[in-house]
Amino acid sequence: MTGGLYLGGVQLPFISTLRVYLPREAYAPAEFAYLQSRMEPEQNAISVDASELADSLGRVSRKLPNPLPTADGDRVRVLTMGEDEPTLYAPNQVVARSIASAAELIAGNMEQLATLILSQEEWTLDVERASTSHYLEMPLQTRSSTWGIPFSWFILIYANDRMEVVEANGRILTVRIQVPVATAVGRAKRTLDMLATMAPDLDLFTELTDLLNWLSGFSEAGVVELDYGPVANKVHPDDSPADVHMGLECLAEGDFTGAAAAYRRLANRWMPIRQLARAS
Repeated sequence: MTGGLYLGGVQLPFISTLRVYLPREAYAPAEFAYLQSRMEPEQNAISVDASELADSLGRVSRKLPNPLPTADGDRVRVLTMGEDEPTLYAPNQVVARSIASAAELIAGNMEQLATLILSQEEWTLDVERASTSHYLEMPLQTRSSTWGIPFSWFILIYANDRMEVVEANGRILTVRIQVPVATAVGRAKRTLDMLATMAPDLDLFTELTDLLNWLSGFSEAGVVELDYGPVANKVHPDDSPADVHMGLECLAEGDFTGAAAAYRRLANRWMPIRQLARAS
């Protein structure tokens, strides 16, 4: 730890996050009471980062082979966009997200690898134990991506959106970009309309459709935050949002050469990051 902030996270797998902050009225009274119970006095975004990292390290160092978190790992971030703006809330819902990931892992193509960690019976038991946690039925307000940021996420933001750059000891720990849910949904819809006409077979069309369906389930009074995480130290200042939008504009105008050039810039920037996942 350095002043309460663990800097070793830059050596862990790069995890970037897309999260939605919602106003108090978006939660039922019992849900909001639970959120309040999971907040630490005087917490801030950096202290929550450090706590989540410590939670993760604690799970992987357990003597018993149970990779799923407990309710103690549920933490809640808060955000205020301006001095007179309401406070918004984003629970990390680590238990619910872990249960969903575990169910996908033990039922999908990675089942054989998963059973090398725990037997099928142990996985089932651990999922059942974690499922006793509170409010698992709440819509998931967080999505995460390892070793890179999906290009569809960049469609939601522009370079002039609200940005926070977090630094310590000469290193960029993360960059956070925030935009109202209503604005992000509008940008996604306009892009989908264009792609439906110009390139409906692109993977980006499918990814963005899924992303829009997710965002559309939240109050337009909320805020979407793209949290780069430790990968920000490798790419900031990042031109990816501009390259994505430039590539889409070129595609809409039939300038396929310009669209290809924008994609090459994106690939050149992010391919080395993704290759780190296989580095020894």
